[in-house]
Formats: sequence, structure tokens, C-alpha cells
Amino acid sequence: MNTDAVLAHLDQDQPAAINRLIDWLRIPSISTDPKFKGDCRRAAQWCADHLAQSGLKAELRETGEVTGGVGSGHPIVMAYSPGSPDYKGPHVLFYGHYDVQPVGDPKKWESEAFEPVIREADGGKDAPGRRIVARGAVDDKGQVAMFLESLRAWKKINNLVAGGVKFTVLIEGEEESSSINLKKFVNDNKDELSKCHVCVISDTGMLGRERPAITYGVRGIAYTEVILHAADQDLHSGMWGGRAPNPLNELTKVLSQIWDSTGRVSISGFYDNVVALTEGERAAWQGLNFDVFGALKKIGLPPEADRGEAGYTALEREWGRPCCDINGIIGGYTGEGAMTVIPAVARAKVSFRLVANQDPAQVSESFFTWLRSKTPAGCRWEFIDHGQGFPATVPSTSAYLAAATRAVERATGRRPELIKSGGSIPVAGMLKGILGLDTIFMGFGLDDDRVHSPNEKFEIDCFRMGARSHAILIEELHKTGK
Repeated sequence: MNTDAVLAHLDQDQPAAINRLIDWLRIPSISTDPKFKGDCRRAAQWCADHLAQSGLKAELRETGEVTGGVGSGHPIVMAYSPGSPDYKGPHVLFYGHYDVQPVGDPKKWESEAFEPVIREADGGKDAPGRRIVARGAVDDKGQVAMFLESLRAWKKINNLVAGGVKFTVLIEGEEESSSINLKKFVNDNKDELSKCHVCVISDTGMLGRERPAITYGVRGIAYTEVILHAADQDLHSGMWGGRAPNPLNELTKVLSQIWDSTGRVSISGFYDNVVALTEGERAAWQGLNFDVFGALKKIGLPPEADRGEAGYTALEREWGRPCCDINGIIGGYTGEGAMTVIPAVARAKVSFRLVANQDPAQVSESFFTWLRSKTPAGCRWEFIDHGQGFPATVPSTSAYLAAATRAVERATGRRPELIKSGGSIPVAGMLKGILGLDTIFMGFGLDDDRVHSPNEKFEIDCFRMGARSHAILIEELHKTGK
């Protein structure tokens, strides 16, 4: 296989590849906001068209309630390559997503979120290097584009669709909105998807610019919203302050009891099924020499901000322990100037990151039960489950993990570290539960890429490493038995 020529072509074609990515990034495919529904479909079609240009059979498939041929959800891009006649390796499922997070506060962006720019590092907290700045640059359009460019290069140089590897490609448009239609889609298409042997996802990161990594495990998630109701109308705080319950006061008092003085979650049964970290894991992670204080400095925090569950290091807390966070509190008057009201309603969005053997549904229900036991006088609760995802881990003995490790080492000249991620990619747990598939996470993001924040970026050097790694992985898959 002429892999060297493929890699040379990727380098020569990189300016064109960046321009293709910029075209995709210009499409504001925000899945959580209905007004961007048409843009999500445009982003899906862009992806399908580029897969087709590389020789794969690609199509859009509807999700949700289908009326007049159009689904209420955002379409899923499905593509397939049959593999060359002599291919003996695994049938690989590649998963990614084309939807992106909302912009947030536009004033915090240094350029328009959907007008991508290529920018040099500006010193200060930034390390040197050119980067693409746009919403979706690294999460996940840029990382999906690495895979797309590897397919394009193999087709161009060797006239082999997907380098002769048998691929099924699934690119969804609702990952940033809890993949609300994906489970049904996977179940409905189980016969087709169960032919795959392993899944590859590029939606994770490295330990640093000079430290590539492969992620072999992610945490699960339970994402909830809790609403506390009191009076049937907002009240004048002069007339009713001290006389009637204030849902904001009461909600914050209850939520402050989630954690004990050691940083542990106080909800009964929360840790019952948690798998303890092994001494081997703790030693391996300690050996990574992770710069805890340096990581804090990059996000504007002092060393004393390294805090959480007592008895565990920062990496152990992120990769191997569950946690709970309040993601937002809403209620009362938040506009300009003064308006002294006691709100009728207060709400909070609360998420739990979970580890092996924790069931997201059980965690959510335990949380709701705990809240019921602490209902403030004169108030009532309303609960919303915004989505769940199981944790997922790949065995260290996996032949597919070994193939990915070799590919990244050949592409970067450095053996990748095997790490876990504190984030959640619910599809990994879903694929394991429904199809029995393990997932290899081969991502090239950095911890200062500002994922989900203003000025999201993707380093061009990281994009190059990722495209080359995916191209070499195709060769390595040819060497791997099913």
C-alpha cells in the first residue's frame, strides 16, 4: 500500500483541506435551536457530498417523527465503503457529529463565530501556532474533517475507496442536544450496524501539542433540570419578603447540600456501584507527570483552585471518579437596573459525570428522590431529564487499540499516551449496550481549545497530525484480523 504517497498528498493538499473545512464551519448547525434546523440539514448534506466525492455511498436519513419525508429531528449522515476484495480486517464504524454548540455571548468572540479565521497565537496564555477560530472548529467538524481528508487522499492516490477498508460512517446532528434520536436510530438500524466490529471516534484530545494520546475510556452523564415552584405569581419583595417562600433562596439552600465537606456527593447510594481505581491505573496516571498547576493557569485559575473530592489527584478526579455540577441557575429579574421581586419559580440545570457501573437513569432518579426529601415548605418540585449516557471503557488488550496506537505513533513520531476523558460521549456507551462495540477515541484537540466557549479553535498542526493518523490507521486496519 502506498501510504507514503498518501501522506505526501495530505501535506501538499493541506491549504485546500483547510478551505474545505472553513466552508463547513460557515454553516451554523446549532442543533439545540429550532431556527437553525435548515442549517443543520445543509451541514449534513455538505458532509454527505464530501463522503460521496471520496467514493462512499452516502445519504441522509431522517430522525424523529417523519412527515412528508422530513423528520422532526436533524438528519443523520450514513455512508458505506465495501472494502477491497483482499481486505481481511474489521468492519469499522466511524462516528462523529456535525452539530455545534450555540454561540453564547457574541461580545466575547474576537471574530464572528461562523466566519472562520486563521489566526496566529497572540502570546500570553497561548502557545505558538496557527489555528482556525470558529464554532465547531475542534468540536467536532474539524476532527471529522481529518477523517474525511484521509479518505479523500486514499481515493486520490490509490483509487481505493476508504483505502480499501470496510467502513460504515455515521455522522449525527444532535450530539450537542443529548443525541435525542440516536438510540432509536441505532435500534432501528441494528441489523445494519451490528455488522461492525469496532467504532472509531475523533472527538477527544491530546495531553499537549507534543504529547499525542488515545482515549480508552469516557465518563457517562446524567443531565437534569430541577424547577422549584412557590407562589402562582412573582411577588413584591417589600410586601412579601420574609412572609412567603422565595424559590431562589430555597433552591440554592437545597443544592448547597449536594456536597459534604470533603467534596463527596451526599446523595444516598451515589457511590454504591462505583468501580474503585486500581493501583495500576493510579500509578500509570501519576507517571504522566500532568502539570496540574499549569493547566489551571491556562484557564486563569491559581494553584489553590485544584479542589474536588478529597483523597484523589486532579487526573483521578477527572478520569476515574464521578462528580456533580450545577450548570446554571435561573430565576427572578436579571435585566438591567433594579426590580425587587420574589420569583414564583426558580430552576437549575444539574449534571452528573459518571464512571463504570453507574447507571445514569438510577442516578437521576436518586437525585430527584433526594430533592423530594428536602422539599421546602410551601413549595413543589418539577423534574426534567435532559438526557443520559453510559460510561465506556476499552480493554487495554484490544487489537484495535493497538492498531490506533501504532498509527498515531507513526504519524507523530511519538508513542501516544493511553488516557481517559472526563467528558462524556453518550454514543460510546450506547453502541456498547446495543451492538457490543468497543470504541477507540483518536482525537487531536488541546485543553486550551475553548470547547463550548467563545473563540473555539483548532490548531492546524493538530489537524495535520489527525489527518495523517487516520490515513495510517487505514493501513494498520489491513493488518488487523476481525
